Amino acid sequence: MQLVGWAGIAVHLVVGLAYAFTGLLAPSWAVGLLWALWGALLAMALLVRRSRPWLAAVTPLIAMAAWLAALALGERLLGWTA
Repeated sequence: MQLVGWAGIAVHLVVGLAYAFTGLLAPSWAVGLLWALWGALLAMALLVRRSRPWLAAVTPLIAMAAWLAALALGERLLGWTA
């Protein structure tokens, strides 16, 4: 079961690459907020990986969904363009 938690954290780090390229699509204040969210999700995954490894495994999905939603809303409502 420990492997599930560590795998979730590894995938979460890979999702961080998408967050790294956010500066090409969004203003700096939004990039900062998204990085804060990504870091909070990483901290949560590290804290729960032993007691609830399934939650650590779901963390990358939450991070990616939040990233996609933020960029879609920013484009639609705030006029962000690439």
